[in-house]
Amino acid sequence: MTYLFDFDGTLVDSMPNFSRVMKLILDENGVEYGEDIIKIITPLGNLGTAKYFIELGVKKTEEELLALMDKYAVEGYTYTIPAKNNVIAVLKQLKERGDSLNVLTASPHTLLDPCLKRLGIFDWFDNVWSCDDFGTTKADPHIYVSAAEKMGVPVGDVLFLDDNCNADKTAKAAGMQVCGVYDDSSAEYVEEMKSICHHYIYDFSELLKL
Repeated sequence: MTYLFDFDGTLVDSMPNFSRVMKLILDENGVEYGEDIIKIITPLGNLGTAKYFIELGVKKTEEELLALMDKYAVEGYTYTIPAKNNVIAVLKQLKERGDSLNVLTASPHTLLDPCLKRLGIFDWFDNVWSCDDFGTTKADPHIYVSAAEKMGVPVGDVLFLDDNCNADKTAKAAGMQVCGVYDDSSAEYVEEMKSICHHYIYDFSELLKL
């Protein structure tokens, strides 16, 4: 089986940190935003989010915003953000039975890689990708097709797991099998995600039963 995992809110409990950082930047710049801001920006990657923030009215360049995002977020990813419940144990079982494990996330490698290495699971993945590696975002169906090509499997043979409703919807449109993942940050979208996804799990241990 070929798995393609999201990172934030799927493998690690980082969404509180992510939400805090992004809202802090908007608040510091006096920009108003809706309650669905995190749902909107999560699939965009940091560059896509920077572009979106500028559209919202943040008076900074893309480069300045990217530097701020890294500065505010790096400590949490490097030292404190934990894996979500049962993630490490389940990934170990999947790896031992010969499944292909891969990551595709909006987070940059400066946050992604140190976190996975600290948790001791970086080397379990065949590919660890940031959206930056593809030059697009998870809101673009082509990123899923490209990932499947790089993994050497048909797009329909990949099970994509993400806690973000928009990413799940786009991956499904691209032809992947999709499993929604519960996270507190997306709790209000559970029913919508269930209606979109082929599978839905509240805890990673459920993945072994699919």
